[in-house]
Amino acid sequence: MMKLKKVQEILKAEVIVGKDSLSATVERGCGSDLMSDVLAYGKPDSLLLTGLTNHQVIRTAEMADISAIVFVRGKIPPKETIALAEEKQIPILTTQFSMLESCGRLYQEGLLP
Repeated sequence: MMKLKKVQEILKAEVIVGKDSLSATVERGCGSDLMSDVLAYGKPDSLLLTGLTNHQVIRTAEMADISAIVFVRGKIPPKETIALAEEKQIPILTTQFSMLESCGRLYQEGLLP
């Protein structure tokens, strides 16, 4: 398990939604741009890393019981996505690192797939 604060530090991430949720924990990570894969293979209480920024990411996270989302490659979601994440109370962060590097850094620090 890893606290979101630690995820933020490892990925040098900016918190977009959920600054008050950084003490929450995630049990594992899931990196995907295919939301169908997240639904099929994602596990509850996971951290989702993705390059997609549309509102479907938030809907998928809600359905799959994803605890938080990190947008990779410096992507910033549109206002509608941010508003939906706030409504659903799903923390979102953004990092400049690629998906591969983000997943590798988190794995190296102990976050399991």
